[in-house]
Amino acid sequence: MNERQFGKSLGSPVVLGCMRMAGMAKEDADKLIGTAMENGICSFDHADIYGGGESEKLFGQVLAGRPGLREGMFIQSKCGIRQGMYDLSEEYILDAVDGILERLHTDYLDLLILHRPDALMEPEEIAEAFDRLTESGKVRRFGVSNMNAGQIALLQDWIHTDLWVDQMQLSLAHSLLVDEGINVNMADKPGEVHTGGTLDYCRLHRIAVQCWSPLQYGFFEGTFLESSRYPELNEVLEEIAGRYEVTKGAVAVAWLLRIPGVEQAIVGTTKEKRVGELSKAAQIRLTREEWYRLYRSAGNRLP
Repeated sequence: MNERQFGKSLGSPVVLGCMRMAGMAKEDADKLIGTAMENGICSFDHADIYGGGESEKLFGQVLAGRPGLREGMFIQSKCGIRQGMYDLSEEYILDAVDGILERLHTDYLDLLILHRPDALMEPEEIAEAFDRLTESGKVRRFGVSNMNAGQIALLQDWIHTDLWVDQMQLSLAHSLLVDEGINVNMADKPGEVHTGGTLDYCRLHRIAVQCWSPLQYGFFEGTFLESSRYPELNEVLEEIAGRYEVTKGAVAVAWLLRIPGVEQAIVGTTKEKRVGELSKAAQIRLTREEWYRLYRSAGNRLP
């Protein structure tokens, strides 16, 4: 998988999500990371809450045992979720980054992402935290997750650096970002504006959209692959997968990467075989006919 320009930064189109890494044996985690990199996946997604910090700690143990591996990686992590609340205060962000770096056994993050919007966030505090992290060399780039266009604009007005990504839930079975753009001015549910035009806003401002849960429906309700809830979608995925000689999962990820402005998809598998299969999504460019057929087969309609 070739690196490509996404937004303003470099990384691989398919990102390995490390949320479920906690609890793996170190040797298994080592093999998983190695398999990812062998298949061209150089980007890795973390968060301080994943496994209560154990996912980062295990990843860091692998890095500590393999000097030089870090140089070929693009590592991002997120902070902002605490027990029963969100916290984007300056103090919390700074403390969180120190903990992340210690667990990961690295001196810097390629990208720090604010995990969820904090209703009490003060953008001037975030700006101060970002300035201090930049000056110290602890963080090279910044982004957000689950924020809409207005929230991004508010934050960008205060901080002294560009925001590089917005990480959003998006899949064939959770396509609100896309639906609101297709169903403009339609007085029905698909026409409801859920994100305030966030996808177009990110394209306009060269902010890369990263997709999380690319194979899921609902909020961690399950995968749509082989699900009896999505028989037509699975039938079409199977047909197109056969045409490209890849798995259905790879086609589903390729569907996301075909959307202008959507530059990366985060896959959270802990299976080496699956990593290799899903990495092939970056090698596929679906036709317009294939893309819309998949969209319709997921239960969506065109007005």
